[in-house]
Amino acid sequence: MEILVLLKQTFDTEAKVTVKDGRVVDDDVTLVINPYDEYAVEEALKIREAHGGTVTVISVGGDRVDEALRRALAMGADEAVAITPPENADEFVVANLLAAWAKGKSFDLLLAGNVSVDTGAGQTALRVAELLGMPHVAAALKLEVAGGTATVHRDAEGDTEVVTVSLPALITAQQGLNEPRYPSVPGIMKAKRKQIARLTAADLGVDVAPKTAITSVYQATQNRRNRMLGGTAEEQARELVNLLRSEAKVV
Repeated sequence: MEILVLLKQTFDTEAKVTVKDGRVVDDDVTLVINPYDEYAVEEALKIREAHGGTVTVISVGGDRVDEALRRALAMGADEAVAITPPENADEFVVANLLAAWAKGKSFDLLLAGNVSVDTGAGQTALRVAELLGMPHVAAALKLEVAGGTATVHRDAEGDTEVVTVSLPALITAQQGLNEPRYPSVPGIMKAKRKQIARLTAADLGVDVAPKTAITSVYQATQNRRNRMLGGTAEEQARELVNLLRSEAKVV
């Protein structure tokens, strides 16, 4: 089974986000595989282990995206592709680049994260499916592949919906689908020796302008003041009532 995983590099969720001169500063920030995309990588590896085939990971980004791709290779992916985006590329442009590369290739299954933790847009993967003219199922909690079909147990806003689609199809991973593996030392060493293919929009013959524009970027202000209450549960409850009465003045 030939599997393609769409992968995005994002800030570590523990990283402190700062804004300077109207842009998010990422120079000294640890970048990682988008956690939802890491579920997709793990699921692709599990399916390959069960059915054979290859796992290819692809990402759109600058030189630093190689770090995320090498981690996916260290986890066990077979091949990696990086596409350098044009300036100000939005989800529309990224989806067109990914679809242009994948078009004409014989992938049985495309996997991606349900959403990225930075923008929270959750639209790139679904755009790719639409551009490639294949069915897609979002927010998979369980995935079973057999006989040219995929049965997906998907998160339907707290409930579970079971959907069966014919392959090829694109499926996005929800938290809980699996537990991503840590790369082994041999896997890390092997990944260092692998080549990452890099292309540009011109190589793919894609000439598209973004559909959205960022008009401003600013640091969010924190208006809420958190306070931790100590002591026993009874003491905490007494202090909470006192604060609601004396400071918040709501009781």
